[in-house]
Amino acid sequence: MSIKLYNPTTPAQRQKTTQDFDQITTRKPLKSLLKSKKQNAGKNNQGRITVRHRGGGVKRHYRLMTYNLPNDLTLTIEEIEYDPNRSARIARAKDQNGVFYYVLADTNMKKGATIKTGSEAPIETSNRMAIDLIPVGTQIYAIELTPGKGAQMVRSAGTSAQLMAKENGYATLRLPSGEVRKVLVTCQANIGIVGNVQHQNIKIGAAGRNRRKGIRPSVRGVVMNATDHPHGGGDGGRHGAGKAPRTPWGQLTLGYRTRRNKKTGKMIVRSRHEGKRG
Repeated sequence: MSIKLYNPTTPAQRQKTTQDFDQITTRKPLKSLLKSKKQNAGKNNQGRITVRHRGGGVKRHYRLMTYNLPNDLTLTIEEIEYDPNRSARIARAKDQNGVFYYVLADTNMKKGATIKTGSEAPIETSNRMAIDLIPVGTQIYAIELTPGKGAQMVRSAGTSAQLMAKENGYATLRLPSGEVRKVLVTCQANIGIVGNVQHQNIKIGAAGRNRRKGIRPSVRGVVMNATDHPHGGGDGGRHGAGKAPRTPWGQLTLGYRTRRNKKTGKMIVRSRHEGKRG
């Protein structure tokens, strides 16, 4: 997988980069694992905008992913596919009973490869099993937070967590953000690194490319009126000197921590902010 550059025929072409899609083996998804996806432009069921800067974009179908594979399966990779709904690639896999699944594709998955799940699976890349069976120091992804619920952490392109230790029924993981947290050893995970590792190096290059992704333009708070944003107003000079930056709703931002979760906070051994300038 590599980054594709373009001849600078326009200012946008000069900046833009894309991926070469050399790992994609088919352009046609499996129809039985597709679901129509309604566009809501960032609005809730009352029609109110709950996520700003959304709307338009190319229509998509959702791929029905399986994040909680049954144990004792032997899966054969049929195809590696593009998924417009996530940064990672997905793999179309068929088990020994002929049932198809969509799973996250890691850096090791190729057409024709086999992966296994459960306690009998060997300690090899792409196999899925309980964290208790995985050696300390291993890179893992698609990690459960609650046993049996399915993968919730480390699913983005190019990400992996490192298994640091196992003690008293808990595993200590270092996550991609730098956070160190505990997870029950009965939770399952895949061995390896999520594929499409060059995703973070892509340059959008042109505004229209973001519009096709369903992302509308954003406006800086300092150029708004005072009634619209805490940073707004003034006579055209510098804005907000000596004041901490805020969201449009007045909440402190850019370094101000808002996490308040007593249930899961006790599982965090080391915050992702520790060791960084806050």
